[in-house]
Amino acid sequence: MATLLIRNARNIITMDQGRNTYPGGSLYADGHEIKAIGLDIPYDTADTVIDATGKIVYPGLINTHHHLYQTFTRNIPWAQDVELFDWLLTLYDIWRHMRPEDVYLSAMVGLGELLKTGCTTASDHFYCFPNGISGELIDEEIRAAAELGIRFFPTRGSMNLGRSQGGLPPDEVTQSMEVILKDTQRVIETYHDASKFGMVRVGVAPCSPFSVSEDLLRESAVLARSYKVRMHTHLAETKDEENFCLATKGLRPLDYMERTGWLGNDVWYAHGIHFNDGEIHRMGACGCGVAHCPSSNMKLASGIFPLADMLKAGVHVGLGVDGSASNDASNLLGEVRQAYLLHKLSAGKQSPSAAESLWLGTVGSSRVLGWEDAIGSLEVGKAADLFMIDTRKLEYAGALFDDTALPVVTGISQNVDMTIVGGKVVVKDGQLFHVNEQRLAVSAQAAALRMLETAAKHTGANYYKQRGRG
Repeated sequence: MATLLIRNARNIITMDQGRNTYPGGSLYADGHEIKAIGLDIPYDTADTVIDATGKIVYPGLINTHHHLYQTFTRNIPWAQDVELFDWLLTLYDIWRHMRPEDVYLSAMVGLGELLKTGCTTASDHFYCFPNGISGELIDEEIRAAAELGIRFFPTRGSMNLGRSQGGLPPDEVTQSMEVILKDTQRVIETYHDASKFGMVRVGVAPCSPFSVSEDLLRESAVLARSYKVRMHTHLAETKDEENFCLATKGLRPLDYMERTGWLGNDVWYAHGIHFNDGEIHRMGACGCGVAHCPSSNMKLASGIFPLADMLKAGVHVGLGVDGSASNDASNLLGEVRQAYLLHKLSAGKQSPSAAESLWLGTVGSSRVLGWEDAIGSLEVGKAADLFMIDTRKLEYAGALFDDTALPVVTGISQNVDMTIVGGKVVVKDGQLFHVNEQRLAVSAQAAALRMLETAAKHTGANYYKQRGRG
């Protein structure tokens, strides 16, 4: 396997248990695995040697919740100033017109953005399968991830509770339970790699209480556990969801999840804003995880995640950008900063520090995905998944006093200088290493425009709404 040597770094921020840092340090990896890290390592050459003078090395960020296909419905005027249910109702009518190539291109864009902002592992929740379109859409995301070189954790989502059965989504983007379970099994058997440094792990992910049936939740849990893969769904994101569960099931969302087998250390939820104290303690006691998505929660006015209570109760908490359309970006380093600022606003001096916010996006996220043996920190025996920033840039001038906090407190617009996944360079000088970004951007925008215009013809809606092009 190819070897990698990073030497003479301004600093290496490990985020290991001792929060060790190595000013002037070096790192050596053989294939995926870090073999040495520190000041005096016994290696002076490798297949790839990187002089990291002036650069700080950080463990790669880990995204625990995303909807990559939504990259093509960012900045849609009708979806900008609404809350979750109305936002979904607006966008379902566009998503129903996506094709396999759209899924591939949107994943290339979203995953590319993540890599450029220091993310080395990304989970995705794909649940929208339009009628008449190939069911193998998640395969297009996996293809994109492989081309870009990012470590990927796709979750095969599903919706089978359409409007005709009392659910929220239109029937045209739902599937039957039989089709869902059969394809979920196919995806697991085809792609899931449980090895320590595997590049693809697969999860099972019915969408939400208001878009799937109780039977599908139960059968999905049985299927996931029979293959020993993790389980993921949206939960406690909004009061509307809570009211739906109370009205249709007579239960609060977490009680409903428990009744259907969705409580345990192999489960993580997205959002988790509206749990009460007792529910938070139950989640901590059984080892559940939650993907905290601050930008999406703020944009959709969903509420503020009870971060301190979750961590105190032992709930595993990581960060997610959520769907690009409810964030309008796939910037995970920016999400670390958003979490830092949001909880400063809500909790003051009791909120996490910048270093603790970085921990959420690295170690915390690795625990949510059950992958902490390989990713989340830089130490011997773990993956050479990392990013670097060059401190000699103008935006860091006057700020070089705390290397751990630096990328969290100094803004959200900068891309990282280099990203490495499994010992391989995938971003260099702030640009994707194997991709013509301009060509990708042009193709992606053309596909997004075609989707939007097709939806407009079918619905008569003006999706520009006299803003932007309108």
